[in-house]
Amino acid sequence: MRKLNHNRALVLFSGGQDSSIALAWALDRFDHVETIGFDYGQRHAVELGARTKVRREIEDVFPHWGAKLGEDHRIAAKGLYEIGETAMTADVEIGMGDDNLPTTFVPGRNLVFLTLAAGLSYRRNIGVLVAGMCETDYSGYPDCREDALQRQTEAIRLGMETDIRLETPLMHISKAESWRMAEKLGGETAVEIINEHSHTCYRGVRSTRHEWGYGCGDCPACELRAKGWAEYRAG
Repeated sequence: MRKLNHNRALVLFSGGQDSSIALAWALDRFDHVETIGFDYGQRHAVELGARTKVRREIEDVFPHWGAKLGEDHRIAAKGLYEIGETAMTADVEIGMGDDNLPTTFVPGRNLVFLTLAAGLSYRRNIGVLVAGMCETDYSGYPDCREDALQRQTEAIRLGMETDIRLETPLMHISKAESWRMAEKLGGETAVEIINEHSHTCYRGVRSTRHEWGYGCGDCPACELRAKGWAEYRAG
C-alpha cells in the first residue's frame, strides 16, 4: 500500500461558502494545503474566479495560513456537461425533477470530483482530501451524503492501494453553524472574506449584493445561504 503524507491536505475548492470554510478549516490543521477546482461547464462559472479571490484574501490577511497554502489546481471535467443537460450546466428551469431530485443535480459529479482529487493527491503525496459537503441542510443531492462519500473513498483506497482519507468538517452542521466555525477559525475577518468573495448562486449572479453575499436571491443555493446567514447573525 502506498503511504501518503497525512500532514498534507488537498481541498476540493469550488469557491463557494462551504468549500471556503473547509479551506480555512484545513489551513488551521495541516502543515501544507493545496486546492483543486473543476471546470465542468457550470452555468455559475463565476465561482471559478471566486476561488482566486478567496485564496488571495486569505494569503494577504492571514499570513500564518498563507505560508501553508500551496498550489491551486484547475481540472477540466467537461464530460459531466456532455452527459446531459441539468440546471447547473444549461438554461434549464431550477426546480424538482420527475425523479424527485433537484434539476440542479449533476449525476456523478461529486464522485468524479473525489476520484480526480484522489488521483492528484496520489501524485503529490497528499494524504487527506477535505471537502465541504453537508447533509444537514442541503439541496437534496444524494452524492453529498456522508455514506456515499465514504463508500467512494473506500473504493478509491482499494483501487489505488493507498491510505488516503476524506475529511468533511461541515457534514453534520447547519449553514449557520458553518458561519460560526468560520468565525472561530479566523474571527469576523474570515467571515467577511468568505461573505464578500465566495460565490454560491446557481445562476452566477454577481450584480446584486445582499447582506449574506452576492446572488440572484431566489435559487435554492441563495435561499440556503440567506437562511443560514440570518440564523448566524441572530445568534
